[in-house]
Amino acid sequence: MEETTREVPPHGSPEDMAAILGRLRRAHGQLGGVVSMIEQGRNCRDVVTQLAAVSRALDRAGFKIIATGLRDCVAEPGGRSGQGLTVDELEKLFLSLA
Repeated sequence: MEETTREVPPHGSPEDMAAILGRLRRAHGQLGGVVSMIEQGRNCRDVVTQLAAVSRALDRAGFKIIATGLRDCVAEPGGRSGQGLTVDELEKLFLSLA
């Protein structure tokens, strides 16, 4: 039996979405920096340090998305679209970042 994935768009406040997008844009820029560093043959330590920064930025964006979803589920059970995430789904998403 094929598992289906429900599409539930992030629906936090505009401030939450701006913070998430800012973190993702920062990670995008940092990742571009890592690619450039590798192309330039930069020191392994520098590349790994920058790559760790990218990873942290992505983790923080993911946690912010999950926290927003959790807050919305508590504030409005069923979510604004009527397709809120269940506790099990939120737990699974959280653990995927751990």
